Amino acid sequence: MLTAIITVYLCAMLGVGWWSKGRAKDRNGFFVAHRSASLPLVTGSLVATAVGASSTIGMAGLGFSQGLTGAWWLLVGCIGLVFLGIFFARKVRSAAVYTLPELVERQYDHRVSLAASILIVIAWVGVVAGQIVAAGKILAPLGKGSPQLWMSIFTAVFLAYSLLGGQYSVIRTDLFQAALICCGVFLTAALILSRTGGIHGLQDSLPPGYFSFPLSARFDGKALASYLVLVGSTYAVGPDMYSRLLCAKEEKTAQRSAILAALVFIPLSFAITVVGMGARVLYPEINAENAFPRAIIALPSAALSGLLLAALLAALMSSADTCVLTQSIILSEDVIKRVLPVREEKKTVWLTRLNLTVLSVVALGLALILKTVISSLLFAYTIFTCGLVVPVIAGFYRQRINVTSQGTLIAMIGGGFTALLGRIPWLDIPLKGDLGLVGFGFSAVLLFAVSLLTRKGSRQRANP
Repeated sequence: MLTAIITVYLCAMLGVGWWSKGRAKDRNGFFVAHRSASLPLVTGSLVATAVGASSTIGMAGLGFSQGLTGAWWLLVGCIGLVFLGIFFARKVRSAAVYTLPELVERQYDHRVSLAASILIVIAWVGVVAGQIVAAGKILAPLGKGSPQLWMSIFTAVFLAYSLLGGQYSVIRTDLFQAALICCGVFLTAALILSRTGGIHGLQDSLPPGYFSFPLSARFDGKALASYLVLVGSTYAVGPDMYSRLLCAKEEKTAQRSAILAALVFIPLSFAITVVGMGARVLYPEINAENAFPRAIIALPSAALSGLLLAALLAALMSSADTCVLTQSIILSEDVIKRVLPVREEKKTVWLTRLNLTVLSVVALGLALILKTVISSLLFAYTIFTCGLVVPVIAGFYRQRINVTSQGTLIAMIGGGFTALLGRIPWLDIPLKGDLGLVGFGFSAVLLFAVSLLTRKGSRQRANP
């Protein structure tokens, strides 16, 4: 029964892709869904994109191991998305570009855009791989195949419907998947609470401090600051978030969608964390990142377990498809076409389809050697955040704060490289655990310091 329900769900996603095939023949359709997406479509797609492996498998694992403070993983996303909605969503949509690097080029120049493109394509392979790893963790307990087999099937399905309909199919499958995710998470949390004696039962059964919030002995202020900077900022400046806003039919829709999605995150974050906490009571012997799927599979009804597993799988698939499609468009538009100019619409779409295939296979290969979801995603988020967030935000106010393209390029390289040093496992250097926060600050210092020096140099050359 479980396998049958999962199979029906996967076939349904392929069906949407096939239905969208004829509607995504040109760049406008394949890249930004003709810029015609309504408020429900954009909001649903933002929710589905954000609630992926880290916000289900990973965050339930945090609830299992540290308690209620695990909810901060998605709550910082809520803060980042509100920030995006208030300050940047209208600016992003009004730019009417196809990609975040294209926006960066308008802010600065082609060198900065190329650096941003390469950074995003590399970092987001890790994000997609994290979704694939989580899919293996969810589906392997079905007992009908190895984790490697299920990871391959999962990759093949999201690749297939993305190839068929591009953004047009992705944004529509995301709306369905967002509804499925919300229903599945809240129902699973309710069932867990009913089996553990409710909130009071959890309090009586869990170690001291599991209900401490906003901070606890296992999650201090430095950890919260790290989440806010390294995870929350990817919602304010993220190629996947921006790709949703660029599909909106108007600026107001983009802004409202970001804020509405952020509001949905609040109850979702606590519900997912409660699932992990309940799994700690019911199955204390399991690995933390197996908490969510174990809680579902152990339900007495096979049909209900299958539906909830499909909801959990939807969370992963909706994140994977958006990320790999965003990568592919950036690789086509902002990297390859600089070297090999492709002007025909059909050739551009086919080039993007080729990139989709290659990047999905690379992500699958990486997923086969990764071990945990949160660590793989933190690796990608840290490099991206420290390299790109400060320069992009500064770019919206470039004329007012007088930053230069040279300063931006150095900030990207310096911040991203510093963060990378902190994530290399075999490298033993001072402050290694804090290099994510250090890299973010270093990026800001380099941006303004180098901008000041280059402005002075320009004035001296102009007035010898």
